[in-house]
Amino acid sequence: MTTVQSALASPLIEMRGIGKVFDIGTMEVHVLTNIHLDVRRGEFVSIAGPSGCGKTTLLSLMGVLDAPTSGSFRFLGQSMSGLGRRARARLRNQHIGFVFQAFNLISDMTVAENVELPLSFRDGMSHRERTERAASALADVGMAHRMHHYPDQLSGGQQQRVAVARALAGEPSILLADEPTGNLDVRNGEIVMALLSRLHASGRTICMVTHDERFSSVADRTVRLLDGCVIDETTFRQRQREAEAGLDERRSTESFP
Repeated sequence: MTTVQSALASPLIEMRGIGKVFDIGTMEVHVLTNIHLDVRRGEFVSIAGPSGCGKTTLLSLMGVLDAPTSGSFRFLGQSMSGLGRRARARLRNQHIGFVFQAFNLISDMTVAENVELPLSFRDGMSHRERTERAASALADVGMAHRMHHYPDQLSGGQQQRVAVARALAGEPSILLADEPTGNLDVRNGEIVMALLSRLHASGRTICMVTHDERFSSVADRTVRLLDGCVIDETTFRQRQREAEAGLDERRSTESFP
């Protein structure tokens, strides 16, 4: 195996035995337990599961927005343990693009200015380079013709495409998307998913949280979460059937007291 092949084969994200516990008053809430997960360059990974199973928490850890309580986490081969706040912020800015369910666009800034904003925190990047990168990213998502408009002049689907452009402008190593279609109608959701699929086909590494099975199936593989643990597909389906059977039984009981 060549050096280049070895680099491509090595995981971009390596998680071993990851756990996350939140302290709520005097109570400990175990959100994630013993997570083992790799994401390799060029992959499209979907993280799926019911609400409250820990999907967003896991994505936050992958994006270095939070730190695990236990386990080891390596990003681009570097351990994230003990990494200071400034170093974590620098890593996020240079290597990670985020797309959230809420578009998080600044209303009094133009589309182009919104896309450029994260680049203003890059050391040594000129205004010209920021402008060129923003224009290129907007062209990639089909929004170059709207670059001088403001967010409230755009539809929800268009705003999410701008949010994707903002994430892409920094040329990140990985794009992390948290329910990117959650605030969109069916048609615009499909447009955004088609965009993510096209970006993946061009070589982008994407990890996406979704509860929508239609969109989860677009990914190369799906990681199933249930009660904070990664489970296999068979177990996931069995638990789904059990939960649905229990719900039907409760409904029947409530209907016939």
